[in-house]
Amino acid sequence: MRARKATKRDAAAMAAIYNQGIEDRIATFETRLRTPVEIESWFDGSHPVVVVEDDGQIIAFASTSSYRPRDCYAGIAEASLYVARDSRRRGAGRLAMTALIEAAEEAGFWKLVSRVFPENQASLKLIESLGFRQVGIYEKHGRLDGVWRDVVIVERLIPANLSEK
Repeated sequence: MRARKATKRDAAAMAAIYNQGIEDRIATFETRLRTPVEIESWFDGSHPVVVVEDDGQIIAFASTSSYRPRDCYAGIAEASLYVARDSRRRGAGRLAMTALIEAAEEAGFWKLVSRVFPENQASLKLIESLGFRQVGIYEKHGRLDGVWRDVVIVERLIPANLSEK
């Protein structure tokens, strides 16, 4: 397996993996499947996106997106991770998140944040091992299939970008 920066050419494979995550109902409130064209819009030039390949096939991706529009939050990004069903628990998620953290540091971000369903223990354990910490729980944060769901709020500081300049 190897991680690399993603390109728009990866959008179809990324959409397939993201759609599995939507269908599985364990990692996102989204319910509408996405097209490769929609995934291409993620490549805005300022938010890192990485993929993990195994034998030439994309099996995982991690991406960042805007946290909030205010200037004071410009160095904070939302982080997301998705792994193809048949590649889970093989280290692809760790490789993708490690590459994303490095790419976020290179891009100048000082913090990554995310929200994780409490039931998604595999993701919570993984991101904790990569330096994320739990900062709270949003109760009844959203409905998924008509059911209120809580989310665990996590953050990871990127020390290299926290210096007082």
